[in-house]
Amino acid sequence: MSSTTLDDRDTTATSRPPGTPPPRGARFLLLLAVFLCAACGLVYELALTALGSYLVGNSVLQTSVVISVMVFAMGVGSLAAKPLRRRAVVAFAVLEGALALIGGLSVLALYAAFAWLQLYMPAMVVVSLVIGILIGAEIPLLMTLLQRIRRQEASSAVADMFAVDYIGALVGGLCFPLLLLPTFGQLQGALVVGSVNAVAGVVVVVFIFRREIRRMVKAGLLAGVTAVLAVLCTTYAFADDLEITARQHMYADPVVHAETTQYQDIVITRSTAFTGDPDIRLFLNGDLQFSSVDEYRYHESLVHPTLSGRRSNVLIMGGGDGLALREVLRYEDVRHVTLVELDPAMTRLARDYGPLRELNREALDDPRTEVVNADAFNWLRGARQQYDAVVIDFPDPDSASMAKLYSVEFYHLLGRVLTPQAKVMVQSGSPFFAPKTYWSIAKTIEEAGYSTTEFQVDVPSFGNWGFVLAARGGEAPELRLAADAPELRYLDDAVLEAATVFPVDRRRTDVRPSTLMDPAVLEYVLDEWRDY
Repeated sequence: MSSTTLDDRDTTATSRPPGTPPPRGARFLLLLAVFLCAACGLVYELALTALGSYLVGNSVLQTSVVISVMVFAMGVGSLAAKPLRRRAVVAFAVLEGALALIGGLSVLALYAAFAWLQLYMPAMVVVSLVIGILIGAEIPLLMTLLQRIRRQEASSAVADMFAVDYIGALVGGLCFPLLLLPTFGQLQGALVVGSVNAVAGVVVVVFIFRREIRRMVKAGLLAGVTAVLAVLCTTYAFADDLEITARQHMYADPVVHAETTQYQDIVITRSTAFTGDPDIRLFLNGDLQFSSVDEYRYHESLVHPTLSGRRSNVLIMGGGDGLALREVLRYEDVRHVTLVELDPAMTRLARDYGPLRELNREALDDPRTEVVNADAFNWLRGARQQYDAVVIDFPDPDSASMAKLYSVEFYHLLGRVLTPQAKVMVQSGSPFFAPKTYWSIAKTIEEAGYSTTEFQVDVPSFGNWGFVLAARGGEAPELRLAADAPELRYLDDAVLEAATVFPVDRRRTDVRPSTLMDPAVLEYVLDEWRDY
């Protein structure tokens, strides 16, 4: 015996039970649900790719895996939804409740998998697959519901549905970096989106067809969405505690500061376990940037050989912690320093966070310092000032966005702001752990028309670390300290001379230069990380 509910019959506008919303209003509400569900679906996708980039780097791989798995899963979901079309209202409401719960909790679940289980990639594939299947099942069910409100040609219905769906995806894509991340952060942002998804997918659809669903079914659906919202809201209330617990599990020392910006995950730890003195460590996306115990070795090597010539006007790119700037400002004849750092949260920390401010000796408040928060590549395209010395202190090129800052094109742009005798120092990773990456950086700089002098130093917290000193023209720059260099704790001319000697198994190899279209440094760094 057939039921009298909508879910078992093809109700059209001419056979609508009394009391339901008029077709025009119902159609508008359903398309609004399509819009919101599409926005939520894209946010889930972006949240997974961003989280992977923060936690394990390699944004190209993370994006490729998430998108390819989700697109495949959406096809599977569309096929799986075919038998559900006869009960489209109930099926869609259940599907959206499940998607809201899984999507809302996805970032927290993957963060926990990374912190405690070290199973991030398998977990990411599974989560992407499940979310993709649920998203893929939406369109066939929504199409069925749209046709039940008002019959129209299939091509016209498809056009309406996908137009609204794509607009929703646009809005979701823009809201993720501009609204959700700055306002809520990744964990809470996903939970907020899950709540919106639950309301849009369940409440709206149940309201539209409220006269056409049996009372017990409607009560069950509303109870289910209430339970989903309760779980998401409860998780939201405890999200900060859960994040702190998971984050602390990933770091050996106590975490004293942590924040996630639209650019990166910033963590500062503090310990007195070994030396008795505080060991302040900065991590960006999980990668150690410095330890206060031995950072002077790194920053003396990065800065002082660069300032052995003219140094009236100095450019620092990266180095938002202010430690390289601290070393530059030790020279009284330096008149102006431009610090270009992408993330304003990093320079704010360098100014305002007590331990970091003490470590950089309040360098960002020096009247000679000009701080510019901008993308270095784009900033160079419009820069007109000329610089006597340039210090480049970017993170390693383990993502596409970082690889462009180690490209031939970038160093060509840099050449436009150099005075004729200017020197450029580039931190270039570890010649011991990543020799192909190191020598590819050197070759890239040479390909852009510079002569180079390569050297390496030992920084206990990092291990072996390499730098490239470069200058325009055919003569390699001399690696030395200025006669009036301040007293240094680690570096002198004898150390520099020895630093130019590389062991046989770490000398220059046959590698490719890196360009925007062929980011060889990204390929090498990922290959070498996998080897270790």
